[in-house]
This record gives sequence, C-alpha cells and structure tokens, in this order.
Amino acid sequence: MPASDYEILDPRFAKLINGNAHVSRLFTGCLWAEGPAWFAAGRYLVWSDIPNNRILRYDETSGNVSVFRQPCGNTNGHTVDRQGRLVSCEHSGRRVSRTEFDGSVTTIADRWQGKRLNSPNDVVVKSDGSIWFTDPSYGIDTDYEGDKAESEIGACYVYRVDPGTGKVDAVITDMVRPNGLAFSLDESRLYVVDTGRTHVPDHPAHMRVFSVTSSGKKVRGGKVFADCTAGLFDGFRLDEQGNIWTSAADGVHCYAPDGTLIGKVKVPEVVANVCFGGAKRNCLYITGTTSLYMVRLMVNGAKTY
Repeated sequence: MPASDYEILDPRFAKLINGNAHVSRLFTGCLWAEGPAWFAAGRYLVWSDIPNNRILRYDETSGNVSVFRQPCGNTNGHTVDRQGRLVSCEHSGRRVSRTEFDGSVTTIADRWQGKRLNSPNDVVVKSDGSIWFTDPSYGIDTDYEGDKAESEIGACYVYRVDPGTGKVDAVITDMVRPNGLAFSLDESRLYVVDTGRTHVPDHPAHMRVFSVTSSGKKVRGGKVFADCTAGLFDGFRLDEQGNIWTSAADGVHCYAPDGTLIGKVKVPEVVANVCFGGAKRNCLYITGTTSLYMVRLMVNGAKTY
C-alpha cells in the first residue's frame, strides 16, 4: 500500500483498513471545508465551506457536487436528527438551526439566559431527542468564518437543548474552546474536543471524556481521553466497534476505546471533520481544508452518532 495512505501504529488498526482502498479526493475548491453529514435515503452528503458561506452537496450516485444552500449563516458542523432532518451550527447566524422537510429553517437555539450564543460549532442528537452542541468563539473572533463581534456570554460552553421544552442548559463550563463532540455507543459517555491552543500556545489540544448522569441530561468528570499528536483535533465520529476517527493536522487519527492511538489515514491537507456514509456506512468522508475526500474501510460507522 502507498505509505501516504495509512500509518499502522497498533495491530488493531490493520483490521479496520484495506490496503488496496486508497484515499480519493471527490471535490476541491473550498476555503475551509467542515461538517459533513450523510443522508442515507438520498445517498448524498452535505458539508460546509464556512468562509464562502455555503453548504455543498455531494451526490454519491453521480459524483456531482452542487450548492445545497448559499448563503447559509456560515454553517460549520451538521448532523442528521432521528427524523432525518438536517441540524446545523451557524457562525454568523449564531444559532443552531434545523432544516425542515419543506425546506424551511427553524431556530433551535440562539440564546442562553437571554444572551446571544457565540458561534455554535458542532452538534449531535442523542437518542432521547435532546440536542447537544459546542459554542466556541471562532465565528465571532474575525470576519473570516462569520461576523466579528464581542461575546455576550464571555465564555465558551457546551449546551443541551431539551427536546420537550426547548430549554437551553449549559452542561460543560470548564473548557477553553469546546469543539467536536460525540457520544459513546451506549451514550454513557460524552467525548468533547478542546481546541484552546488556537488562542494560547499552552492551552488544551486534547479530547476529554465525560460520564453521562443517570438522568441523561448532565455530565460529570471530564478526564483527558487523548492529546493530539499533530496539530489539533476537531470533528470526529465513532465506528460500530467504538473506535474514534478524529481529524488532525496530518489526516485522520484512529483511537481505540481505551484511548490508544492505533493508526492514521494520511490526508494531504489539514482535516477538520469526518463522517461515515455509503449504503453500508463503511465509507469515511473527510473534509480537509479545500477538499472533500473519501476512503472505504473494513469497519462500519456507528448507526447513531
């Protein structure tokens, strides 16, 4: 296999990849590609090109790429809820929104305790219908990824939106720049990336893991699960074995559930996010700075992220 495609650091990683399956570039021309989300029924993927203020759409059946929405509030992270609707984090919109089946867009959350959110970054929907998202300041720090503004909250938190009442609660308040997030397969743990090092050299560049309380509405703990060995983690997803596939500066890093870095998928650009797709969920889609990439794996993505 080409040395540029994979780096095996642990025998467990060798079982997850096929040396004959190479990383393919499907599209290029973005300024900062982010937030891939797979729609199984339509066999298409959407992702963000944040500075260009557009959502792009890749059609698996034809290989064609088109504009899904522009302008789009400088969306960043996306996910698909349990009903098959697109849930998005908007930088300039400073909200979490949902695209309804008729194409209209609904605001899910734009304030906490009466104050505007910073710039929601990444989002996940739990099996109970609650929506959890991170809110760092990247979309208001400059005009590059949104609209420059002062933070009304004065901090960067992780929030939960109650599925019944719509109430927004801060569930994690001790992170510098919370970023990507995902639940473990049984939803007993919540993994959250902290990219505080983008602002201060000795600040975090790691992933933490929190225990979800019995109510399913709060978390506790928050020990460091892994430190990034190349640049910064950003978005990530789990496969059906509980391995974590996370973005990094030199590609996609794969961590076993015990926190061991077992291997890498090498990508020629800084990676921002990933998601599983394809008919069998064994295609790993990768957003890498200017481009969308894909590689077929020997493991399937988790059914719910």
